[in-house]
Amino acid sequence: MKILVFLALLGLHSTAAVTHSLKYIYTASSQVPNFPEFVTVGMVDDVQIDHYDSNTTRVLPKQDWMNRVTEDDPQYWENETQIVTGQQQLFKDNIEILKQRFLQTGGVHVLQWMYGCEWDDQTGEVYGYTQFGYDGEDFIAFDLKTETWIAPKQQAVITKYRWNNDRALIAQTKNYFTQTCVDWLKKYVNYGRSSLMRTVLPSVSLLQKTPSSPVSCFATGFYPDRVMMFWRKDGEELHENVELGEILPNHDGSFQMSVELDLSSVTPEDWRRYECVFQLSGVRDDIITKLDKAVIKTNESKTAIRSD
Repeated sequence: MKILVFLALLGLHSTAAVTHSLKYIYTASSQVPNFPEFVTVGMVDDVQIDHYDSNTTRVLPKQDWMNRVTEDDPQYWENETQIVTGQQQLFKDNIEILKQRFLQTGGVHVLQWMYGCEWDDQTGEVYGYTQFGYDGEDFIAFDLKTETWIAPKQQAVITKYRWNNDRALIAQTKNYFTQTCVDWLKKYVNYGRSSLMRTVLPSVSLLQKTPSSPVSCFATGFYPDRVMMFWRKDGEELHENVELGEILPNHDGSFQMSVELDLSSVTPEDWRRYECVFQLSGVRDDIITKLDKAVIKTNESKTAIRSD
């Protein structure tokens, strides 16, 4: 991962067309019961690739294909562990300083750092970001376009001025997110290509809680999560009386989502004009499900609704 090692957050010193993504999330906490005080997670295309916490004290792979990284760098996992353990103490110190900034004493507090990059494998376009949050709210973030730090919290202004006046840090940050991060992302994608680039079609069902409820077009078991799903009428995509759900993970690494259609103002004769469309990135043909009362499943009967 070769993370960018920042200066201490608050002034302490330390040493397809597919868009692929590399993201890291660091979470430091204080007085959270039954939770490690420091946890890091790395993700490629939203698939977890590694994990560290202050209980195990080692960066460990979470995908078999990530073990290939040692072919190019035999000391990879040892080096990553050394870097992250250094960050652990830094984050612990920063929580204490943030508590002073916010005039806090004890209690539960959480400091998070999320950073990463995205790369379009056709256009070559890249994008990077890094942001800190404290107790669930934005604290400070870097704007790569303007090459400046932005502080939405008054308590972060002093940090913003210090970092914006450090031109070497600005240059280092920009280089990491436009070069180093992207180079590592390309390596990881290459290691896990057979898994990351696979496509799995979903099963699609029409669901309805009661005869007067909206009809939900539910797709589950698909991969990757780069999809579009919508209702259309007479071949035209609908935007009114439609509610699109979030893409959610399944326990097996696949995904699910749904899109609801309110039919309260639609006559039974017009049902045949509606259909649900599911589009999966990398797959040419859409999955089209006609709106048909005979195939709708309900919570009431657990069987198909008859049209008579």
